[in-house]
Amino acid sequence: GLIDNVNGPYSDDEDGLDEAEVNGNWTPQEKALHEARLKAKAKRRLRRSSSRNSASESSESKDLAGADPHSPKGKVVTNDRKSRMGKGRGLPKKGGAGGKGVWGAAGMVYEDEEPDVKDPNYDESGDTVYETVMPEVEEREMEKMVNPIVQEYFEHGDTKEVQMLLKELNLGPHKYEVSSLAVSLSLEGKASHRELTSLLLSDLSGKMLSQGDMSRAFDKMLKDLPDLILDTPEAPQMLGQFIARAIADHVLPMDFLDYHKGKVDCEHARVALDRAAVLLSMKREMVRLDNVWGVGGGLRPVKHLVKEMNLLLKEYLISGDVAEAEHCLRDLEVPHFHHELVYEAVVMVLESNGDTAGHMMMKLLQSLWKTGLITVDQMNRGFERVYNELPEICLDVPHAHSIMENFVDLCYQESVITKQLRDTCPSRGRKRFVSEGDGGMIKN
Repeated sequence: GLIDNVNGPYSDDEDGLDEAEVNGNWTPQEKALHEARLKAKAKRRLRRSSSRNSASESSESKDLAGADPHSPKGKVVTNDRKSRMGKGRGLPKKGGAGGKGVWGAAGMVYEDEEPDVKDPNYDESGDTVYETVMPEVEEREMEKMVNPIVQEYFEHGDTKEVQMLLKELNLGPHKYEVSSLAVSLSLEGKASHRELTSLLLSDLSGKMLSQGDMSRAFDKMLKDLPDLILDTPEAPQMLGQFIARAIADHVLPMDFLDYHKGKVDCEHARVALDRAAVLLSMKREMVRLDNVWGVGGGLRPVKHLVKEMNLLLKEYLISGDVAEAEHCLRDLEVPHFHHELVYEAVVMVLESNGDTAGHMMMKLLQSLWKTGLITVDQMNRGFERVYNELPEICLDVPHAHSIMENFVDLCYQESVITKQLRDTCPSRGRKRFVSEGDGGMIKN
């Protein structure tokens, strides 16, 4: 009985003991701490038992084949995303990467993926580049498209620009009409436009247009001559010049004229072909057909003109034919540039040996002066340019000053130059001697 009594207060398990202790003389803080501990212990106990239950339930449900699938115990939840480890807060599993709008775990490197054949976007040819396709230009619109390009070309004269613009258009089988449109436009324009058109045909030939295309274009123009004459009465002669120049430039085949012989009924076309035949038969013209439009001038580079004038003067010094030299100078068609001829002529005199060159050049300048091919201004400008360059010329020709003075006097006596121009001739000393070896006689 005593033992029972002793066990009595403690027989109620821990709780009894707790209660007894609680009922003892505890401070309020100790009491609060104790209660918190109890709550935590209860929570742990509950969690442990629930995880054990779920594990045993799942094993039971596998064992119990006859269990009711509808009962919550017998049902196996396959798509439950909660952790079954008994750890964690019961949220879905997560590897710490991914999520909404995120590229993946930090430091992850993606390899280049091989395209998958089963992918609906799979492309056999690999990387396809799509080109912008220009629809083919119709014959009706041809004129509308090409004319502005040609008109602009007459302003800037750059054949490469024209080629670039034409390449952007899909001209298709009508491309040969480019040349016929250009020629038709130039017939209504100026001589310089016709020269530019001949240059354009020569540059397009072989790159964009074949000789066959060019032949077709000129055939078309020969047929259209009756209409062209309405706007340009001298169209047949001009077209003949175009044909001759095109054959000389190898734009048209050499047998173009033979092909048309005796097959042409239209009188205008006959005039054109005859004109071309005449131009081509004159051997001298074949060389100078690039001057068929008479506009060497403003379109040719200065270097080319200087070279031509040099040749002209050298030929003259050999042949002595003033009329031929005049003809060649007129052919160059650069009236504004004749001062260059004067300059080149005087420099040639300075660089020559003996007096013959001086007398010949004086004769040529005199003739050109009388026919009006060289004006006062050009004569003055030519001589003045030599005056300015005398110091440099003296380095190559030590006696340049004295030769110059003799030549200037000769020209003045033959009234080729003005007194004022003679007086501005630079002299080495203050006194101007008549010549080097006449004992120092001073000029009046």
